Amino acid sequence: MAGRFAPSPTSALHLGNLRTALVAWLMARRTGRQFLIRVEDLDAARVAAAAGTARQQLSDLAALGLVADQPVAWQSQRLEGYAAALERLRPLTYECFCTRREIAQAASAPHGDGYRPYPGTCRDLDPLQRARLRAVRPPALRIRAERAVMAVHDEWAGTVTGVVDDFVLVRNDGVPAYNLAVVVDDLDQGIDQVIRGDDLLTSSPRQAWLAGQLGGSPPQYGHVPLALNQAGHRLAKRDGAVSLADLAAVGLRAGDVLGLLATSLGLAAQGETVTLTRLVERFDPAALPRSPWVVDPRTYAEYANNRSIT
Repeated sequence: MAGRFAPSPTSALHLGNLRTALVAWLMARRTGRQFLIRVEDLDAARVAAAAGTARQQLSDLAALGLVADQPVAWQSQRLEGYAAALERLRPLTYECFCTRREIAQAASAPHGDGYRPYPGTCRDLDPLQRARLRAVRPPALRIRAERAVMAVHDEWAGTVTGVVDDFVLVRNDGVPAYNLAVVVDDLDQGIDQVIRGDDLLTSSPRQAWLAGQLGGSPPQYGHVPLALNQAGHRLAKRDGAVSLADLAAVGLRAGDVLGLLATSLGLAAQGETVTLTRLVERFDPAALPRSPWVVDPRTYAEYANNRSIT
């Protein structure tokens, strides 16, 4: 049994990412699971550049004590596994030539994560139509889900039911798509607990359904409320001191950041210095805050200037 944290190496981890990683680590420890880390670096155009960012992300996690119990997995090194899974799914797949703009114009309103369900435009093209389109643009590969209805249980959101659309398995540049890679990885790594940001909640029925198509069982899900800036938008690098390096520049040590994250989860008093051991003892999944964490930079000084030892 294992839980995991799976960052994408597109930028430095910010406080929201680190908070989710902490909850994933606490959930794994609290439930007797291993804690694994997987780097989702499949975008071939960025793999080389992403390596440095990924190493910094791993260093930041380690600074907080969030270290994997097994060697870190890298998606860019797991292409054979995705290819094998794709062969099993091949009878259910079809080529899709739609652009994002065409899908946006034809699809229904996007989900909360921005995902637009596919309207089925290319599902029933005949061979001649496919050949003509193939000469114009490379196809993506989609799976026929036949509008399956899938329900999953989330640790904090309860039962989440979704209609599974014909989602992409392989992008039109040949790169395995997120939904295929994440499901294959979780099954191969024995991950049965997935803790992540609640912006991905609506993808859970889709991924749980795919796990079943590959002969596996879906994991136990838990989606953590996001960290927001003062304007109520998702926290981002542009919001100032939100990464570990930025926070160090304003006087916060890694231990201070851990205390800040713990406070946001109701596990510590403001300004309190805590340890991971103590946080595991205090952690109660049922008591996790259900609303987003609004990050207020004005609280940083209280950790830099008023540290209490407990």
